Amino acid sequence: MAELWDAYDKTWRKMKGLTLVRDEAISDGVYHLVCDVAVKHRDGSYLLMQRDHRKPYGGMWELSAGGSALKGETAFDCAVRELREETGLSAVTLEEIGRVVSDATHCLYGEYLCVTDCNKDAIVLQEGETVDYRWVERSVLLQMNREELVSERMMKLIRELKL
Repeated sequence: MAELWDAYDKTWRKMKGLTLVRDEAISDGVYHLVCDVAVKHRDGSYLLMQRDHRKPYGGMWELSAGGSALKGETAFDCAVRELREETGLSAVTLEEIGRVVSDATHCLYGEYLCVTDCNKDAIVLQEGETVDYRWVERSVLLQMNREELVSERMMKLIRELKL
């Protein structure tokens, strides 16, 4: 069954009567919602997830868990679901740290931060999405280059907000 998404305009308003289907073309002026969650441990380290080698940017490290919001799902609900699916972590509180509109990808990106004191060995990988994980200090994260790390939007927020 095809994955269905709500359609949004550039101002983050849902467009009534319009449903988008994953892998189908999206018209100009129409967007779908994508949520990303950066995970920061209370000790100051960040969770990096390594993308499955069969995915675009395979083998690269991702600073966030995330994906597309399903039809009827709020940005917050999407962020909580994606975090749980891709890391095994359950979050009740997430802080929205940014919003990005991309005309090129027809995406509205909702960026969140999850601060946790979880057991660092409790991360669960999602088959087909992630193949490894590691916790890194902020200084290491900020030194990673574009060939290693695919999360440009999140990195910008980490730098700007000094998270």
